[in-house]
Amino acid sequence: MITRQNLKKINDYLFEIPKEFRSDMRVPARIYTDEKLLEAILEDRSLEQAVNVATLPGILKYSLAMPDIHQGYGFPIGGVAAIKWDGGVISPGGVGYDINCGVRLLSSQITKPELVPKFEHLIDSLFRTVPSGVGKGGKLVVTKQELDTVMAEGIDWAIKKGFATKEDKENCEENGRIVSANPDKVSEAAKKRGQDQIGTLGSGNHFLEVQYVAKIFDEEIAKIFGLFPNQIMVMVHTGSRGLGHQTCTDYLRILNRKLYEWKLKLPDRELIYAPLDSKEGQDYFSAMSAAANFAWVNRQYLTYLSRQVFKSELDKEFGEKADLKLIYDVAHNIAKKEVYEIDSKKVEVCMHRKGATRAFGPGNPLIPARYKKVGQPIFIPGTMGTSSYVLAGTQKAEAETFGSVCHGAGRRLSRSAAKRQVSGRQIKEELEKRGILVRCASFADIAEEAPLAYKDVSEVVDLVAKAGLAKKVVQLYPLGVVKG
Repeated sequence: MITRQNLKKINDYLFEIPKEFRSDMRVPARIYTDEKLLEAILEDRSLEQAVNVATLPGILKYSLAMPDIHQGYGFPIGGVAAIKWDGGVISPGGVGYDINCGVRLLSSQITKPELVPKFEHLIDSLFRTVPSGVGKGGKLVVTKQELDTVMAEGIDWAIKKGFATKEDKENCEENGRIVSANPDKVSEAAKKRGQDQIGTLGSGNHFLEVQYVAKIFDEEIAKIFGLFPNQIMVMVHTGSRGLGHQTCTDYLRILNRKLYEWKLKLPDRELIYAPLDSKEGQDYFSAMSAAANFAWVNRQYLTYLSRQVFKSELDKEFGEKADLKLIYDVAHNIAKKEVYEIDSKKVEVCMHRKGATRAFGPGNPLIPARYKKVGQPIFIPGTMGTSSYVLAGTQKAEAETFGSVCHGAGRRLSRSAAKRQVSGRQIKEELEKRGILVRCASFADIAEEAPLAYKDVSEVVDLVAKAGLAKKVVQLYPLGVVKG
Protein backbone atom coordinates (compact mmCIF):
# COMPACT_ATOMS: atom_id res chain seq x y z
CA MET A 1 0.00 0.00 0.00
CA ILE A 2 1.31 3.44 -0.94
CA THR A 3 1.49 5.95 1.90
CA ARG A 4 2.05 9.69 2.16
CA GLN A 5 5.72 9.00 2.93
CA ASN A 6 6.19 7.50 -0.55
CA LEU A 7 5.22 10.76 -2.24
CA LYS A 8 7.52 13.65 -3.04
CA LYS A 9 5.86 17.07 -2.98
CA ILE A 10 6.73 19.02 -6.15
CA ASN A 11 4.53 22.01 -5.29
CA ASP A 12 1.24 22.72 -3.53
CA TYR A 13 -0.74 21.04 -6.34
CA LEU A 14 1.58 18.31 -7.58
CA PHE A 15 3.07 15.19 -5.98
CA GLU A 16 5.34 12.53 -7.42
CA ILE A 17 6.08 8.87 -6.80
CA PRO A 18 9.68 8.65 -8.01
CA LYS A 19 10.78 6.11 -10.59
CA GLU A 20 12.97 4.51 -7.92
CA PHE A 21 9.91 3.56 -5.85
CA ARG A 22 9.65 0.26 -7.74
CA SER A 23 12.19 -1.43 -9.98
CA ASP A 24 9.78 -2.01 -12.86
CA MET A 25 8.75 1.66 -13.23
CA ARG A 26 9.90 3.24 -16.49
CA VAL A 27 8.84 6.79 -15.52
CA PRO A 28 7.69 8.56 -12.35
CA ALA A 29 4.00 8.75 -11.45
CA ARG A 30 2.68 12.28 -10.94
CA ILE A 31 -0.54 13.19 -9.15
CA TYR A 32 -2.24 16.58 -9.32
CA THR A 33 -3.67 17.03 -5.85
CA ASP A 34 -3.28 18.91 -2.60
CA GLU A 35 -2.87 17.63 0.95
CA LYS A 36 -6.63 17.60 1.60
CA LEU A 37 -7.66 15.71 -1.55
CA LEU A 38 -4.70 13.37 -1.12
CA GLU A 39 -6.27 11.93 2.04
CA ALA A 40 -9.18 10.48 0.03
CA ILE A 41 -6.90 9.31 -2.78
CA LEU A 42 -4.80 7.25 -0.35
CA GLU A 43 -7.85 5.27 0.75
CA ASP A 44 -8.01 3.05 -2.36
CA ARG A 45 -5.58 1.40 -4.82
CA SER A 46 -5.57 4.25 -7.34
CA LEU A 47 -1.97 5.35 -6.68
CA GLU A 48 -0.80 1.75 -6.93
CA GLN A 49 -2.55 1.62 -10.30
CA ALA A 50 -0.82 4.84 -11.37
CA VAL A 51 2.51 3.19 -10.49
CA ASN A 52 1.50 0.12 -12.52
CA VAL A 53 0.78 2.33 -15.53
CA ALA A 54 4.33 3.70 -15.20
CA THR A 55 5.61 0.22 -16.15
CA LEU A 56 4.00 0.15 -19.61
CA PRO A 57 6.42 -0.21 -22.55
CA GLY A 58 6.86 3.06 -24.41
CA ILE A 59 5.34 5.34 -21.77
CA LEU A 60 6.72 8.88 -22.01
CA LYS A 61 7.58 11.39 -19.28
CA TYR A 62 5.10 10.41 -16.55
CA SER A 63 2.17 8.28 -15.56
CA LEU A 64 -0.28 11.08 -14.75
CA ALA A 65 -3.22 11.21 -12.38
CA MET A 66 -5.80 13.97 -12.13
CA PRO A 67 -7.26 15.20 -8.79
CA ASP A 68 -10.46 13.17 -9.33
CA ILE A 69 -8.42 9.95 -9.41
CA HIS A 70 -10.02 6.84 -7.95
CA GLN A 71 -9.63 3.10 -8.39
CA GLY A 72 -10.61 1.69 -11.78
CA TYR A 73 -9.94 -1.34 -13.98
CA GLY A 74 -6.22 -1.51 -14.78
CA PHE A 75 -5.71 2.24 -15.02
CA PRO A 76 -7.03 4.47 -12.27
CA ILE A 77 -10.01 6.58 -13.29
CA GLY A 78 -8.42 9.97 -13.80
CA GLY A 79 -5.33 8.33 -15.32
CA VAL A 80 -3.41 9.71 -18.32
CA ALA A 81 -0.56 8.10 -20.25
CA ALA A 82 1.20 9.09 -23.47
CA ILE A 83 2.78 6.01 -25.05
CA LYS A 84 4.97 6.30 -28.10
CA TRP A 85 3.24 5.11 -31.24
CA ASP A 86 6.25 3.35 -32.74
CA GLY A 87 7.15 0.44 -30.50
CA GLY A 88 4.57 1.25 -27.85
CA VAL A 89 1.43 -0.46 -26.60
CA ILE A 90 -2.30 0.13 -26.20
CA SER A 91 -4.28 -0.97 -23.14
CA PRO A 92 -8.09 -1.38 -22.96
CA GLY A 93 -7.77 -0.59 -19.24
CA GLY A 94 -6.47 2.84 -20.25
CA VAL A 95 -9.73 3.56 -22.08
CA GLY A 96 -12.29 1.79 -19.93
CA TYR A 97 -15.45 -0.16 -20.59
CA ASP A 98 -17.54 2.86 -21.57
CA ILE A 99 -15.54 3.82 -24.64
CA ASN A 100 -15.85 7.55 -25.39
CA CYS A 101 -18.01 8.33 -22.45
CA GLY A 102 -18.11 12.08 -22.73
CA VAL A 103 -19.89 15.35 -22.04
CA ARG A 104 -21.45 17.95 -24.30
CA LEU A 105 -22.98 21.30 -23.45
CA LEU A 106 -25.87 22.97 -25.29
CA SER A 107 -26.90 26.58 -24.89
CA SER A 108 -30.23 28.35 -25.34
CA GLN A 109 -30.90 32.10 -25.23
CA ILE A 110 -33.61 31.69 -22.57
CA THR A 111 -32.94 32.88 -19.01
CA LYS A 112 -33.78 31.14 -15.76
CA PRO A 113 -36.52 33.64 -14.69
CA GLU A 114 -38.20 33.16 -18.08
CA LEU A 115 -38.12 29.35 -17.88
CA VAL A 116 -39.00 28.65 -14.24
CA PRO A 117 -42.82 28.88 -14.67
CA LYS A 118 -42.66 26.29 -17.46
CA PHE A 119 -39.83 24.17 -16.17
CA GLU A 120 -41.64 21.24 -14.57
CA HIS A 121 -43.54 20.59 -17.78
CA LEU A 122 -40.25 20.79 -19.74
CA ILE A 123 -38.35 18.31 -17.54
CA ASP A 124 -41.29 15.88 -17.66
CA SER A 125 -41.28 16.08 -21.45
CA LEU A 126 -37.52 15.48 -21.58
CA PHE A 127 -37.91 12.43 -19.32
CA ARG A 128 -40.65 10.99 -21.55
CA THR A 129 -38.59 11.61 -24.69
CA VAL A 130 -35.07 10.62 -23.62
CA PRO A 131 -34.71 6.85 -22.97
CA SER A 132 -32.82 6.17 -19.75
CA GLY A 133 -32.08 3.18 -17.53
CA VAL A 134 -30.12 -0.10 -17.56
CA GLY A 135 -30.21 -1.73 -21.01
CA LYS A 136 -32.86 0.71 -22.18
CA GLY A 137 -33.27 0.91 -25.94
CA GLY A 138 -34.41 3.90 -27.93
CA LYS A 139 -36.89 4.64 -30.68
CA LEU A 140 -34.16 4.76 -33.33
CA VAL A 141 -33.30 1.19 -34.34
CA VAL A 142 -30.88 0.82 -37.25
CA THR A 143 -30.12 -2.17 -39.46
CA LYS A 144 -26.85 -4.04 -38.99
CA GLN A 145 -25.55 -2.51 -42.21
CA GLU A 146 -26.45 1.01 -41.13
CA LEU A 147 -24.92 0.45 -37.69
CA ASP A 148 -21.63 -0.27 -39.45
CA THR A 149 -22.00 3.06 -41.25
CA VAL A 150 -22.65 4.81 -37.92
CA MET A 151 -19.46 3.33 -36.48
CA ALA A 152 -17.42 4.17 -39.57
CA GLU A 153 -18.68 7.72 -40.14
CA GLY A 154 -19.66 9.08 -36.71
CA ILE A 155 -21.18 12.56 -36.84
CA ASP A 156 -20.98 12.58 -40.66
CA TRP A 157 -23.71 9.89 -40.65
CA ALA A 158 -25.85 12.02 -38.33
CA ILE A 159 -25.48 15.02 -40.67
CA LYS A 160 -26.64 12.95 -43.65
CA LYS A 161 -29.65 11.77 -41.64
CA GLY A 162 -30.60 15.29 -40.55
CA PHE A 163 -29.78 14.73 -36.86
CA ALA A 164 -26.75 17.05 -36.84
CA THR A 165 -25.47 20.23 -38.48
CA LYS A 166 -22.05 21.10 -39.83
CA GLU A 167 -21.67 23.44 -36.86
CA ASP A 168 -22.29 20.48 -34.52
CA LYS A 169 -19.45 18.63 -36.24
CA GLU A 170 -17.08 21.59 -35.89
CA ASN A 171 -17.76 21.72 -32.17
CA CYS A 172 -16.92 18.08 -31.44
CA GLU A 173 -13.54 16.76 -30.40
CA GLU A 174 -12.05 15.03 -33.48
CA ASN A 175 -15.01 16.52 -35.40
CA GLY A 176 -17.03 13.61 -34.05
CA ARG A 177 -15.20 10.94 -36.02
CA ILE A 178 -12.02 8.89 -35.72
CA VAL A 179 -11.19 7.88 -39.29
CA SER A 180 -9.27 4.74 -38.26
CA ALA A 181 -12.52 3.09 -37.15
CA ASN A 182 -13.26 -0.32 -38.62
CA PRO A 183 -16.70 -1.79 -37.78
CA ASP A 184 -15.51 -5.22 -38.99
CA LYS A 185 -13.38 -5.41 -35.85
CA VAL A 186 -16.45 -5.02 -33.60
CA SER A 187 -18.10 -8.32 -32.63
CA GLU A 188 -21.63 -9.31 -33.59
CA ALA A 189 -22.49 -9.46 -29.88
CA ALA A 190 -21.42 -5.82 -29.43
CA LYS A 191 -23.34 -4.74 -32.52
CA LYS A 192 -26.47 -6.50 -31.31
CA ARG A 193 -26.26 -4.63 -28.00
CA GLY A 194 -25.87 -1.29 -29.75
CA GLN A 195 -28.45 -1.68 -32.48
CA ASP A 196 -31.27 0.02 -30.52
CA GLN A 197 -29.17 2.20 -28.20
CA ILE A 198 -28.52 5.30 -30.31
CA GLY A 199 -30.02 8.20 -28.38
CA THR A 200 -30.10 6.56 -24.94
CA LEU A 201 -28.59 7.67 -21.63
CA GLY A 202 -28.11 4.36 -19.89
CA SER A 203 -27.60 4.25 -16.13
CA GLY A 204 -24.91 4.93 -13.54
CA ASN A 205 -23.51 8.44 -13.54
CA HIS A 206 -24.97 9.31 -16.95
CA PHE A 207 -27.47 12.13 -17.14
CA LEU A 208 -29.16 14.86 -19.09
CA GLU A 209 -29.31 17.99 -16.95
CA VAL A 210 -30.95 21.38 -17.46
CA GLN A 211 -28.75 24.05 -15.85
CA TYR A 212 -28.28 27.78 -15.72
CA VAL A 213 -25.19 30.00 -15.64
CA ALA A 214 -24.91 30.83 -11.95
CA LYS A 215 -21.55 32.63 -11.89
CA ILE A 216 -19.06 33.99 -14.40
CA PHE A 217 -15.34 33.90 -13.55
CA ASP A 218 -13.90 35.09 -16.87
CA GLU A 219 -16.14 37.46 -18.84
CA GLU A 220 -13.96 37.55 -21.96
CA ILE A 221 -13.83 33.78 -22.39
CA ALA A 222 -17.50 33.40 -21.40
CA LYS A 223 -18.45 35.82 -24.17
CA ILE A 224 -16.41 33.88 -26.73
CA PHE A 225 -18.07 30.66 -25.56
CA GLY A 226 -21.45 32.41 -25.90
CA LEU A 227 -22.33 32.29 -22.19
CA PHE A 228 -24.14 34.91 -20.09
CA PRO A 229 -25.70 35.13 -16.58
CA ASN A 230 -28.83 33.03 -15.91
CA GLN A 231 -28.62 31.44 -19.36
CA ILE A 232 -30.40 28.07 -19.68
CA MET A 233 -28.09 25.22 -20.69
CA VAL A 234 -28.41 21.48 -21.29
CA MET A 235 -25.54 19.13 -20.36
CA VAL A 236 -25.47 15.56 -21.73
CA HIS A 237 -23.23 12.87 -20.23
CA THR A 238 -23.19 9.38 -21.75
CA GLY A 239 -21.07 7.12 -23.94
CA SER A 240 -21.10 4.06 -26.18
CA ARG A 241 -23.53 2.06 -24.03
CA GLY A 242 -23.58 -1.76 -24.42
CA LEU A 243 -21.68 -1.66 -27.71
CA GLY A 244 -18.63 -0.09 -26.09
CA HIS A 245 -18.81 -2.26 -22.98
CA GLN A 246 -18.95 -5.44 -25.05
CA THR A 247 -16.09 -4.26 -27.27
CA CYS A 248 -13.88 -3.74 -24.23
CA THR A 249 -14.89 -7.14 -22.81
CA ASP A 250 -14.19 -8.87 -26.14
CA TYR A 251 -10.69 -7.47 -26.47
CA LEU A 252 -9.73 -8.09 -22.86
CA ARG A 253 -10.46 -11.77 -23.54
CA ILE A 254 -8.48 -11.73 -26.78
CA LEU A 255 -5.46 -10.06 -25.18
CA ASN A 256 -5.49 -12.28 -22.11
CA ARG A 257 -5.22 -15.32 -24.40
CA LYS A 258 -1.97 -13.80 -25.74
CA LEU A 259 -0.50 -13.19 -22.29
CA TYR A 260 1.83 -16.19 -22.27
CA GLU A 261 2.64 -16.13 -25.98
CA TRP A 262 3.84 -12.56 -25.65
CA LYS A 263 5.59 -13.39 -22.35
CA LEU A 264 4.13 -10.36 -20.63
CA LYS A 265 5.05 -9.70 -17.03
CA LEU A 266 2.22 -7.60 -15.65
CA PRO A 267 2.00 -6.01 -12.20
CA ASP A 268 -1.77 -6.48 -12.54
CA ARG A 269 -3.66 -8.74 -14.98
CA GLU A 270 -6.17 -5.92 -15.49
CA LEU A 271 -3.39 -3.89 -17.13
CA ILE A 272 -3.18 -6.28 -20.10
CA TYR A 273 -1.96 -4.54 -23.27
CA ALA A 274 -1.09 -5.22 -26.88
CA PRO A 275 1.85 -3.94 -28.92
CA LEU A 276 0.52 -1.24 -31.22
CA ASP A 277 2.18 -2.91 -34.20
CA SER A 278 0.53 -6.28 -33.50
CA LYS A 279 -2.64 -7.47 -35.23
CA GLU A 280 -4.43 -7.51 -31.89
CA GLY A 281 -3.30 -3.99 -31.04
CA GLN A 282 -4.42 -2.63 -34.39
CA ASP A 283 -7.72 -4.53 -34.20
CA TYR A 284 -8.49 -3.12 -30.76
CA PHE A 285 -7.62 0.43 -31.84
CA SER A 286 -9.90 0.08 -34.88
CA ALA A 287 -12.76 -1.39 -32.82
CA MET A 288 -12.33 1.19 -30.03
CA SER A 289 -12.44 3.96 -32.64
CA ALA A 290 -15.66 2.51 -34.08
CA ALA A 291 -17.24 2.44 -30.61
CA ALA A 292 -16.08 6.04 -30.07
CA ASN A 293 -17.83 7.11 -33.26
CA PHE A 294 -20.98 5.35 -32.07
CA ALA A 295 -20.80 7.32 -28.81
CA TRP A 296 -20.59 10.65 -30.64
CA VAL A 297 -23.68 9.69 -32.62
CA ASN A 298 -25.43 8.65 -29.40
CA ARG A 299 -24.82 12.05 -27.80
CA GLN A 300 -25.78 13.75 -31.07
CA TYR A 301 -29.14 11.98 -31.27
CA LEU A 302 -29.82 12.91 -27.65
CA THR A 303 -29.09 16.48 -28.73
CA TYR A 304 -31.58 16.08 -31.57
CA LEU A 305 -34.23 14.79 -29.14
CA SER A 306 -33.54 17.65 -26.70
CA ARG A 307 -33.87 20.18 -29.50
CA GLN A 308 -37.22 18.67 -30.46
CA VAL A 309 -38.50 18.92 -26.88
CA PHE A 310 -37.35 22.53 -26.48
CA LYS A 311 -38.99 23.43 -29.79
CA SER A 312 -42.30 21.69 -29.05
CA GLU A 313 -42.56 23.03 -25.48
CA LEU A 314 -41.03 26.50 -25.81
CA ASP A 315 -41.04 27.62 -29.45
CA LYS A 316 -44.44 29.32 -29.25
CA GLU A 317 -43.31 31.69 -26.50
CA PHE A 318 -39.57 31.99 -27.11
CA GLY A 319 -39.07 31.28 -30.82
CA GLU A 320 -35.37 31.11 -31.80
CA LYS A 321 -34.32 31.71 -28.19
CA ALA A 322 -35.30 28.07 -27.55
CA ASP A 323 -32.87 26.74 -30.17
CA LEU A 324 -30.11 24.65 -28.59
CA LYS A 325 -26.61 25.33 -29.88
CA LEU A 326 -23.71 22.95 -29.26
CA ILE A 327 -20.91 24.70 -27.35
CA TYR A 328 -18.58 21.67 -27.51
CA ASP A 329 -18.33 17.91 -26.99
CA VAL A 330 -15.38 16.29 -25.18
CA ALA A 331 -14.49 12.64 -24.65
CA HIS A 332 -13.06 11.30 -21.42
CA ASN A 333 -12.53 7.55 -22.05
CA ILE A 334 -10.47 7.23 -25.19
CA ALA A 335 -7.12 6.43 -26.83
CA LYS A 336 -6.06 8.49 -29.86
CA LYS A 337 -3.02 9.24 -31.98
CA GLU A 338 -1.75 12.70 -31.04
CA VAL A 339 1.51 14.58 -31.63
CA TYR A 340 3.56 16.35 -28.94
CA GLU A 341 6.94 17.99 -28.74
CA ILE A 342 9.15 15.98 -26.41
CA ASP A 343 12.82 16.90 -25.98
CA SER A 344 12.52 19.31 -28.96
CA LYS A 345 11.20 16.56 -31.25
CA LYS A 346 7.69 15.92 -32.61
CA VAL A 347 6.58 12.54 -31.32
CA GLU A 348 3.46 10.55 -32.25
CA VAL A 349 1.84 9.04 -29.18
CA CYS A 350 -1.08 6.81 -28.34
CA MET A 351 -2.77 9.15 -25.90
CA HIS A 352 -4.70 7.24 -23.22
CA ARG A 353 -7.21 9.30 -21.24
CA LYS A 354 -9.40 7.38 -18.83
CA GLY A 355 -11.71 9.58 -16.80
CA ALA A 356 -9.71 12.55 -18.09
CA THR A 357 -10.64 15.30 -20.53
CA ARG A 358 -8.64 16.87 -23.35
CA ALA A 359 -7.62 20.43 -22.45
CA PHE A 360 -5.92 22.05 -25.44
CA GLY A 361 -4.85 25.65 -25.03
CA PRO A 362 -4.99 28.82 -27.15
CA GLY A 363 -3.64 28.49 -30.68
CA ASN A 364 -3.93 24.71 -30.90
CA PRO A 365 -4.82 23.81 -34.52
CA LEU A 366 -7.15 20.98 -33.42
CA ILE A 367 -9.74 23.18 -31.74
CA PRO A 368 -12.47 25.20 -33.51
CA ALA A 369 -11.40 28.55 -34.96
CA ARG A 370 -13.83 30.46 -32.74
CA TYR A 371 -12.06 29.14 -29.61
CA LYS A 372 -8.43 29.40 -30.75
CA LYS A 373 -7.85 32.68 -28.94
CA VAL A 374 -8.83 31.31 -25.52
CA GLY A 375 -8.46 27.51 -25.63
CA GLN A 376 -11.00 24.72 -25.99
CA PRO A 377 -14.06 24.47 -23.72
CA ILE A 378 -13.79 21.89 -20.92
CA PHE A 379 -16.77 20.57 -18.97
CA ILE A 380 -16.45 19.19 -15.45
CA PRO A 381 -19.85 18.04 -14.21
CA GLY A 382 -20.67 17.79 -10.54
CA THR A 383 -22.90 15.19 -8.93
CA MET A 384 -26.67 15.52 -8.63
CA GLY A 385 -27.53 18.75 -6.90
CA THR A 386 -24.04 20.25 -7.15
CA SER A 387 -22.48 22.71 -9.56
CA SER A 388 -20.85 21.88 -12.85
CA TYR A 389 -18.10 23.98 -14.39
CA VAL A 390 -17.01 25.25 -17.78
CA LEU A 391 -13.28 25.84 -18.10
CA ALA A 392 -10.83 26.64 -20.90
CA GLY A 393 -7.72 24.68 -21.79
CA THR A 394 -4.23 26.12 -21.37
CA GLN A 395 -0.83 25.84 -22.99
CA LYS A 396 0.53 24.82 -19.60
CA ALA A 397 -1.67 21.72 -19.70
CA GLU A 398 -0.28 20.87 -23.12
CA ALA A 399 3.26 21.20 -21.73
CA GLU A 400 2.69 19.32 -18.46
CA THR A 401 -0.16 16.83 -18.92
CA PHE A 402 -0.30 16.25 -22.69
CA GLY A 403 -3.28 18.61 -22.78
CA SER A 404 -5.30 16.75 -20.16
CA VAL A 405 -7.36 17.64 -17.11
CA CYS A 406 -9.87 15.95 -14.79
CA HIS A 407 -13.36 14.92 -15.96
CA GLY A 408 -15.41 15.26 -12.76
CA ALA A 409 -15.32 15.29 -8.99
CA GLY A 410 -14.17 11.69 -8.55
CA ARG A 411 -15.69 9.02 -6.36
CA ARG A 412 -14.95 8.70 -2.66
CA LEU A 413 -17.49 5.90 -1.97
CA SER A 414 -18.27 2.81 -4.01
CA ARG A 415 -21.76 2.44 -5.45
CA SER A 416 -22.67 -0.24 -2.91
CA ALA A 417 -21.36 1.86 -0.01
CA ALA A 418 -23.39 4.85 -1.19
CA LYS A 419 -26.57 2.75 -1.32
CA ARG A 420 -25.98 1.59 2.24
CA GLN A 421 -25.87 5.16 3.49
CA VAL A 422 -28.79 6.80 1.71
CA SER A 423 -31.90 5.97 -0.32
CA GLY A 424 -32.67 7.25 -3.79
CA ARG A 425 -36.11 8.45 -2.74
CA GLN A 426 -34.55 10.44 0.12
CA ILE A 427 -32.10 12.15 -2.27
CA LYS A 428 -34.87 13.00 -4.73
CA GLU A 429 -36.97 14.60 -1.98
CA GLU A 430 -34.03 16.58 -0.58
CA LEU A 431 -33.08 17.92 -4.02
CA GLU A 432 -36.64 18.92 -4.81
CA LYS A 433 -36.78 20.91 -1.58
CA ARG A 434 -33.88 22.89 -3.04
CA GLY A 435 -35.76 23.42 -6.30
CA ILE A 436 -33.91 20.75 -8.30
CA LEU A 437 -36.31 18.36 -10.06
CA VAL A 438 -35.19 14.75 -10.53
CA ARG A 439 -36.71 12.35 -13.04
CA CYS A 440 -35.33 8.83 -12.93
CA ALA A 441 -35.90 5.28 -14.09
CA SER A 442 -34.58 3.77 -10.84
CA PHE A 443 -34.25 5.05 -7.27
CA ALA A 444 -31.36 2.58 -6.79
CA ASP A 445 -29.32 4.36 -9.45
CA ILE A 446 -29.92 7.68 -7.73
CA ALA A 447 -28.58 6.28 -4.44
CA GLU A 448 -25.42 5.08 -6.23
CA GLU A 449 -24.83 8.60 -7.51
CA ALA A 450 -25.57 10.42 -4.25
CA PRO A 451 -23.56 13.61 -3.71
CA LEU A 452 -21.96 12.06 -0.60
CA ALA A 453 -20.37 9.42 -2.85
CA TYR A 454 -18.18 12.03 -4.56
CA LYS A 455 -15.45 14.50 -3.73
CA ASP A 456 -16.31 18.20 -3.71
CA VAL A 457 -16.27 19.22 -7.38
CA SER A 458 -15.50 22.85 -6.50
CA GLU A 459 -12.33 21.81 -4.67
CA VAL A 460 -11.24 19.67 -7.63
CA VAL A 461 -11.90 22.48 -10.12
CA ASP A 462 -10.12 25.05 -7.94
CA LEU A 463 -7.07 22.80 -7.80
CA VAL A 464 -6.72 22.37 -11.58
CA ALA A 465 -7.21 26.12 -12.00
CA LYS A 466 -4.55 26.95 -9.39
CA ALA A 467 -2.23 24.41 -11.01
CA GLY A 468 -2.69 26.27 -14.30
CA LEU A 469 -4.11 23.29 -16.22
CA ALA A 470 -7.36 25.13 -17.03
CA LYS A 471 -9.05 28.50 -16.54
CA LYS A 472 -12.38 28.71 -14.75
CA VAL A 473 -14.98 30.32 -17.00
CA VAL A 474 -18.45 29.78 -15.53
CA GLN A 475 -20.25 27.86 -12.81
CA LEU A 476 -23.46 26.07 -13.81
CA TYR A 477 -26.18 25.13 -11.35
CA PRO A 478 -28.89 22.49 -11.94
CA LEU A 479 -32.60 23.07 -12.30
CA GLY A 480 -33.48 19.49 -13.17
CA VAL A 481 -31.92 16.19 -14.14
CA VAL A 482 -32.98 13.11 -16.09
CA LYS A 483 -31.23 9.99 -14.76
CA GLY A 484 -31.13 6.31 -15.68
